[in-house]
Amino acid sequence: MDRRQFFKKAAVTGAGALAAGSLAAPAVAQANPKITWRLTSSFPKSLDTIYGGADDISKHVAAATDGNFTIQPFAAGEIVPGLQAADAVTSGTVEMCHTCSYYFVGKDPTFAIGTAIPFGMNARLTNSWFYQGNGNTLMNEFYAKHNIYGLPAGNTGAQMGGWFRKEINTVDDFKGVKMRIAGIAGKVLEKLGAVPQQIAGGDIYPALEKGTIDAAEWVGPYDDHKLGFFKVAKYYYYPAFWEGGPTIHAFMNRDKWNSLPKQYQAALTDACAFANTNMMAKYDQKNPTAIKQIVSQGTTLRPFSQDILEACYNAALEVYKEISATNADFKKVYEDQVAFKKEGYLWMQLSEYTFDTFMMIQQRNGKL
Repeated sequence: MDRRQFFKKAAVTGAGALAAGSLAAPAVAQANPKITWRLTSSFPKSLDTIYGGADDISKHVAAATDGNFTIQPFAAGEIVPGLQAADAVTSGTVEMCHTCSYYFVGKDPTFAIGTAIPFGMNARLTNSWFYQGNGNTLMNEFYAKHNIYGLPAGNTGAQMGGWFRKEINTVDDFKGVKMRIAGIAGKVLEKLGAVPQQIAGGDIYPALEKGTIDAAEWVGPYDDHKLGFFKVAKYYYYPAFWEGGPTIHAFMNRDKWNSLPKQYQAALTDACAFANTNMMAKYDQKNPTAIKQIVSQGTTLRPFSQDILEACYNAALEVYKEISATNADFKKVYEDQVAFKKEGYLWMQLSEYTFDTFMMIQQRNGKL
């Protein structure tokens, strides 16, 4: 081949490559469309750890899609009140929210299982049930009835039992106590004579300060200290038997979720999984310092007595039996979780419990 023929062929090849390149751009654009979603949170920005789950999701989705899929988070109240987040997703007012499923038990008690129910599971078993058990599948079968697709997107670990103006030494001490408490736990304490109140996180302090309520539970030391509950209630009880490992969910409008390109669905799924892990890590890092601050500021720490825990456990079983008798969705998901929990704690009492108990003894003896 002479020099002239070589350059002639090269020119043709180059033109073909250029043409192919010009055709590829629209295909890439179609595969990676520009999509913008709005996310309404059930939490105020001041609670950086729990609200931060929404920020984690937004940042990771943007990074994974080169900024083509953006999710803009809004704090509770900026679009809709925190306790109306799921309604906004169902109706399509927003594409997505970051919330606790159990805020919506008024619609159906099955929503509670998506977050936590009294005497449920710890954070590790909860995650295992969602990711490796039937949790995600069963809850999404239920959420679909409300035009929602849900993914775990945060966990606080075992929470504290709440702030009380007076001591709770016996089961009878719950009688007449007006307590801010979410989910099915309110029904359990109602059986002990308490008067449950559902109040959004940002509204708890003024209600406690004014005496509108006598007690309140929120999350744990870090968030509770930021909200200043130690200023208006003296007694801080533990544990929150109603929230051993509560999941915070990302709820997506189901139609909007189904319309996403598969790679965007994958990016959002991975972002929610990161938020789920990262939130737990943050709380484990921040709570030890916060509980010391709370105690140093005059708070009295008290455990719920064994009698109280036993009474609440028995009341919880009654509540589950009553709900299951009339709600097939609840019964199906609850029984699956109980079976998973039974096997999980059989193993954990050999591994986690034994190891953790030994290490805690070393910590108490000053040997760590």
